[in-house]
Amino acid sequence: MKCPSCGYLENKVVDSRTNQSGDLTRRRRECLSCSSRFTTYERIEELLPMVVKKDGRREEFDREKLKKGLKIACRKRPISSQEFDEMLQEIEKDLSSLGTKEVDSRSIGQIVMRTLYKRDKVAYIRFASVYREFKDVNDFLFELQRKTDELSASN
Repeated sequence: MKCPSCGYLENKVVDSRTNQSGDLTRRRRECLSCSSRFTTYERIEELLPMVVKKDGRREEFDREKLKKGLKIACRKRPISSQEFDEMLQEIEKDLSSLGTKEVDSRSIGQIVMRTLYKRDKVAYIRFASVYREFKDVNDFLFELQRKTDELSASN
């Protein structure tokens, strides 16, 4: 692992922790050249399905693209880094459990919205507004009413 401070390739692990579900390991490392400390994450690489876009194009699943969208939705919300990482893992796990080689982008959006709705309603609405392309405040009100009706029906 290359040191982000000096670029030296030799380092030692000074602390290693696994998350609760056991699928992510956080390692604190120390560079053997400049003694700078940095963190790396190790996770199991799962084969995720190809994404079929609205226009029919196919592209590889891009974790960074998902992460960027979630970050925008969760900006200035009370979601810890750990909770954020757990959401990412949950979405990826849901995608791999579909057992298909391809998944349409709409299905990914639904999985993301379901995950956000469980964690933070404001982040959910932010993501939904972009994902569903809300045009005005009436679209927001309609979505809020729809979710309120769903909650009432389930209670």
